[in-house]
Amino acid sequence: MRSSSVISSPTSTVRPKGDVVIRIEGITKEYVMGESVIRALRGVDLLIHQNEYLAVMGPSGSGKSTLMNMLGCLDTPSSGRYEFNGKDVASMEDDELAEIRNREIGFVFQTFNLLPRSTSLQNVELPLIYAGIRAHVRRQRAEEALMAVGLGDRMDHKPNELSGGQRQRVAIARALVNQPSIILADEPTGNLDSHTGEEIMALLENLYAEGHTIVVVTHEEGIAEHARRVVHLRDGVIESDHLRISVPKR
Repeated sequence: MRSSSVISSPTSTVRPKGDVVIRIEGITKEYVMGESVIRALRGVDLLIHQNEYLAVMGPSGSGKSTLMNMLGCLDTPSSGRYEFNGKDVASMEDDELAEIRNREIGFVFQTFNLLPRSTSLQNVELPLIYAGIRAHVRRQRAEEALMAVGLGDRMDHKPNELSGGQRQRVAIARALVNQPSIILADEPTGNLDSHTGEEIMALLENLYAEGHTIVVVTHEEGIAEHARRVVHLRDGVIESDHLRISVPKR
């Protein structure tokens, strides 16, 4: 059963919601494992609007990683409907889905997923190459994205020359470079120490304040506290959906 609550704070910053970016209705996902059927999602309904900062939480096996893959158009549901910016995802061809993943969704992963032999600038340019952006334009946009995450002096460094926090900043710059409709961050601080993790969450907070729509998937309460809305999954269903207006002071 879904519940909701509101926590008010006069000093909190909550931007007004915009149009619906993601609409999920009755989504299920089943995996066949030998003679067993694993029901990872069991009828999930979810709306995500522009200007939202949402955390998806749940214990291991709750379905949060499966939901993340659905949101990112990395997997398809067994049943139900998924609309991205008003268009039915099931009706899209493979090239349309690839374009959405490249242009409309910015991915941030726990393991950074950077090319080890490429510089920060080259890693950030990659989505622009796939988008067919001209070389001088993509270089300028990649430089601007790296400067926006505080890495203007690390553009020519390769991943093994960067700290974990700097690598995640490169990954966030890469997620931002195509000016996506939504940023999906999967355990973005999972491989970082607590201090560096707080720096990354402060960066995401700033991005939200600047107008970005952010969804963070996490099992950590401290990470979810940064979001303005928290969805809890359990056994493949939404157990609760809380609007959190107050944000802890750092």
